[in-house]
Amino acid sequence: MRIGEDPAVDIWMADNLPKEASIGVDPWCISIDTAQRWERAFAEKQQKLVPTSKNLVDEVWINRPQPQINAVIVHPLKFAGRSVADKLKDLRKKLVHEQARGIIFTALDEVAWLYNIRGSDVAYCPVVHAFAIVTSNSAFIYVDKRKVSVEVQAHLVENGIEIREYTAVSSDTTLLATDELDSVSTAKVALAETEVRKIPNETAKHANGEHQAEENSNDLIWADPGSCCYALYAKLNPDTVLLHQSPLALAKALKNSVELDGLKKAHIRDGAAVVQYLVWLDKKMQDILGASGYFLENDSVKKEKHLQSLKLTEVTVSDQLEGFRASKEHFRGLSFPTISSVGPNAAIIHYSPKAETCAELDPDKIYLFDSGAQYLDGTTDITRTVHFGKPSTHEKACYTAVLKGHIALGNARFPNGTNGHSLDILARIPLWKDGLDYRHGTGHGIGSYLNVHEGPHLISFRPQARNVPLQSSMTVTDEPGYYEDGEFGIRLENVLIVKEAGTNFNFGDRGYLSFEHITWAPYQTKLIDLNLLCPEEIDWLNSYHSTCRDILAPYLNEVENAWLKKATEPVGA
Repeated sequence: MRIGEDPAVDIWMADNLPKEASIGVDPWCISIDTAQRWERAFAEKQQKLVPTSKNLVDEVWINRPQPQINAVIVHPLKFAGRSVADKLKDLRKKLVHEQARGIIFTALDEVAWLYNIRGSDVAYCPVVHAFAIVTSNSAFIYVDKRKVSVEVQAHLVENGIEIREYTAVSSDTTLLATDELDSVSTAKVALAETEVRKIPNETAKHANGEHQAEENSNDLIWADPGSCCYALYAKLNPDTVLLHQSPLALAKALKNSVELDGLKKAHIRDGAAVVQYLVWLDKKMQDILGASGYFLENDSVKKEKHLQSLKLTEVTVSDQLEGFRASKEHFRGLSFPTISSVGPNAAIIHYSPKAETCAELDPDKIYLFDSGAQYLDGTTDITRTVHFGKPSTHEKACYTAVLKGHIALGNARFPNGTNGHSLDILARIPLWKDGLDYRHGTGHGIGSYLNVHEGPHLISFRPQARNVPLQSSMTVTDEPGYYEDGEFGIRLENVLIVKEAGTNFNFGDRGYLSFEHITWAPYQTKLIDLNLLCPEEIDWLNSYHSTCRDILAPYLNEVENAWLKKATEPVGA
């Protein structure tokens, strides 16, 4: 059953279970939003949601592996761009504004961003299994202390953050509810003494937001209903809980100048790796499979079957792509499992190849690869679709429609306050003209050495894309596609930065925004039907390719630069 296509979980259960049924759930594994939605659905059938005290799957999990002790690392200011003190100061201002005296964070990327730490507890995402609670006077992190080195401990303590055991978040949330949590904080006292020594007595009470305790007499506890787990919410008085989106969601999405600079540099190195991969793959496809190659459109010449070690499979070629990335400065791993897909597999939007069952590359079929990496200075995500043989007229038409949508969105100018729901149509119109479409969103935010999918904004037809307007310094992907079941799939993806637009006029004094591309890798011109592009689109393509060639040249050798020069030659008359 698929979310969004089949009945929702709660609706299906309510309809298929008897009246007055009790539905057990692990309250640590669902959000407040989900739990409350389920409770409403079940109540209509006189059913009830019952939080379990133990996870029943865990109870029968034989030989469960012990959790790994992966070290927490400090994310240096030269990459983070903002100090922990600065972030806490802004956060506490928001607490005062919302009349709250504390906030709970359970989203791992928010904890990492707020405290300028990273880790490796989740595959492909440099986050730490941790909770955080911040009050007007104190800050806590809940983490397995075995993961915390002396350096990390010093970093946290210096910023007034008390390190508590991971499991203590439950009892501390109870203390937070009764306004007793600050009394157990040792970090608060130590930091306050330090700050008092630094500043005059008259202003000492303002150190680290301490003045807010006086001004903020309200009793609200802030929890994000979309991410905070129901187990912690259940320990609070529901009448004093502020159920609003986390203030860190938007703060994290608005990249500072250091993060933006790092993202641009990371994407340049990443683009060089993608070009190196295409050069390597182009040669292998010709040498091993008799393909006409990246540039020519001849039929492939079948060659004798080679040894197993020379097979080009979806997995072996993606491993090579990872190798090119691994050679780049600040590389820390992939940002998600590479979608390396041939022919009909490319029509599966979130296809995940397995070594035992994946397909071999075929010079007569489209090849789509969607991939990205984690670098200390930024996270990347790029998709390119190529053909090493002779693409059909239909494949060219579909590729060109996707490219037209990709260009249209990337070139958009729009007033402040515009959301991603309004912009999504721009990438689809060229496809709609031919009766085509795709069943996924068009863009998502990108983290700064954090999660490859980041909110709270997105570009999509889904209603939640209306919630948050795009703002200057956000990142967002531009990735329309088309998928023909059982045949092929096409997707093109670049990362964009939202920036102020230099318009001739400023109607309504709203201010206008535009996008800046920071992804650099060529589009395969032999897959483009130039007759379907307008002059402005051809000009954009040639300009992008020219910039791509200039930016990547210093990172490539002579052979790779010659290949890139050919791949980015101007098209059209």
